[in-house]
Amino acid sequence: MPPDGFATGRGRGYRPAQVDAYLEALSADRDAAWERAARLTVLAKDMAAEAARLREVVSRLRPQEYDTLDDGARRLFQLALEEARQLRERARCEAREQVARAVADAEGVRLAAQEDADALRAEADERARQLLLAARAEADALRVGARRAVKEGRKESLEALREVRRRTADLLAERSREQAEHWAGAERAESGEAAALEAREAELVARAEEEVAAAGRALVEAEEYGRRCEEEAHARAATIVAEAHARADRIAQETERVLREHSATWDDVQAHMDLVRSKLTALTGQAVLE
Repeated sequence: MPPDGFATGRGRGYRPAQVDAYLEALSADRDAAWERAARLTVLAKDMAAEAARLREVVSRLRPQEYDTLDDGARRLFQLALEEARQLRERARCEAREQVARAVADAEGVRLAAQEDADALRAEADERARQLLLAARAEADALRVGARRAVKEGRKESLEALREVRRRTADLLAERSREQAEHWAGAERAESGEAAALEAREAELVARAEEEVAAAGRALVEAEEYGRRCEEEAHARAATIVAEAHARADRIAQETERVLREHSATWDDVQAHMDLVRSKLTALTGQAVLE
């Protein structure tokens, strides 16, 4: 452990956090010393001003006369004056001593603070220089390591590039052989497929001719069947028309018969109504309205 209480760090001297904390503590002590010196200086000035004011007040006072007093009172008065003078002198001496001590303390505090600040600045400069040297050394080491790594990486990259080129050449040669074999197989397959297609085409043509002939025969049969159906339809239509005419005649005859029967029935009903009306007229003596 170093005398200042700092724990050493790996590769960088002291730990930055401890250095910052120590610097902050020293700065706080320095600020407190400056503040105390300022308070003592202000107190000394206030005491000097108060002493000057008291001297001025005392100088303005008129001397007290005690002529009417007897000898004993005069002696007591003289003793009191002498004691007051002695007290005043002692107070002045004590005030001067306090002022001198305050000034000395303030100067001592100022000098101590200045020395602490100078020492702290020198220590900070030295530590900053050490940190800068350590950082430069580490940067140099990193730069050397980086250059070495770049050289090694470049060598490995060149070897990898040569290997890739060799593999690419082998792959291209293999692809060329495979492509040649594929084209040869494709040509053979194409020749076989062409022969098969020609045979299939001949078979399809023969089958198409047979189907055309069958279609011609079916067309002739269909025309014959259509002609027969048309003749049968004409005959059936003539029969239906004749039956319709006969049925119409029967319906007309039946209608005339029904009309004749209804006419006879109407005549009977009319005669019966006339009879009833005449009876009502005879009974009531009034004509019945139709």
